[in-house]
Amino acid sequence: MKSDFLNLSLRMNPMKTVVSVLGCSLALSLAAADWTQFRGPRGDGVSTETRLPTRLEVGSVSWAIDLPGRGISSPVIVGKRVFVTASSGAKQDRLHVLCYGLEDGKLIWERKFWATGRTMTHEKISGATPSPASDGTRIFAIFSSNDCVALDLDGNLLWFRGLGRDYPNASNSLGMSSSLMVAEGVLVAQVENDSESFTAGLDVKTGLNRWKLERPKKANWTSPVPVTGADGRTLVALQSSKGLAAVDPATGQVVWNYGEGASTVPSTAVSGGRLYVPSQGLTVLEAPVAGGEPKQVWRSGQLRPGTASPVVVGDRVYTLNDGGILTCGDAKDGKRLWQLRMKGPFSASPLAAGGHLYCVNEKGLVQVVDPSAPEGAVVSELDLGQTVIGTPSIAAGSLFVRSDGKLWRIGRESAL
Repeated sequence: MKSDFLNLSLRMNPMKTVVSVLGCSLALSLAAADWTQFRGPRGDGVSTETRLPTRLEVGSVSWAIDLPGRGISSPVIVGKRVFVTASSGAKQDRLHVLCYGLEDGKLIWERKFWATGRTMTHEKISGATPSPASDGTRIFAIFSSNDCVALDLDGNLLWFRGLGRDYPNASNSLGMSSSLMVAEGVLVAQVENDSESFTAGLDVKTGLNRWKLERPKKANWTSPVPVTGADGRTLVALQSSKGLAAVDPATGQVVWNYGEGASTVPSTAVSGGRLYVPSQGLTVLEAPVAGGEPKQVWRSGQLRPGTASPVVVGDRVYTLNDGGILTCGDAKDGKRLWQLRMKGPFSASPLAAGGHLYCVNEKGLVQVVDPSAPEGAVVSELDLGQTVIGTPSIAAGSLFVRSDGKLWRIGRESAL
């Protein structure tokens, strides 16, 4: 799955449930190969790694560990540490943030919290559905209960924010699932639903609101993605049923807007200054460089994605529908080039690395695709034997996949 179910009501007094805690942070630099949020540091599902195995077999698994609870959030990798969230208990009200060693999969630390908000979710997901994010010195996690926590990389608590207590109407019967993003010292939490809907910019040091932006009142499962603004600064693209808004993360000000509607499931991908928006199929926008509104480049109904978000690599765009049809299109004009039937169904978004695509279906079958083949070709498979709904992560020459019960590292034994 990709993102989220949103809500969080708009009542002021955001300080009500913020807990600030002093603690030492482990100052690890943010390496280029770190995987810091859902679909990677650029939110596009594309990695610069060239060492991932393409011929998968049982021996490709470096390690596999049992997790203490359910979850479909993506792992976050910073330096030699892998961070993952989980939820446990009959009511999914025990929230876990866990840190494992990258090289051996051994548990370094675990922190547990009680949920303060609503924990009911659809049976397909869990309390640990939204993916965490990192700025290189902190790890931020949000859960379907709208509880948000900040820890340093050693697991020391920096702050805890019970957003479900601050905004009691911010919940739904399916569970929240929009993933976090960090930009300009602000943690962006997209919290949208049919009631009171908004996106909040939280100060990374305190968890307090820097801003709060009213958003369309409709359930939304998409996640924010970074896009470069006219002045070179990072903007945050917020997708909803109404379209796409580019927001200044420092102030919450809307810089530009696309208002022709968009999907509430797969998220936008950004590549080469263009935004590939799941809108009326797939709509490609040219980001404005000197103010104004974005320009539509092309639109294709044949490239409509399913639950999975699109991936753009060079001059090719790839979309994957829920049934398992992978479609390749020309990124210049949207012309469909080929289609490949894979073994579905799919909820997780595909990832790209080293000239290949990595796709994991709901049954836990990892499929490696060579898109350079005339009609695309699956070159290898690895059956993990468990249901996988969440999107994997890539770092250190490896693919990190998680199910409700396990976390796998598929790749080199030691790559750092």
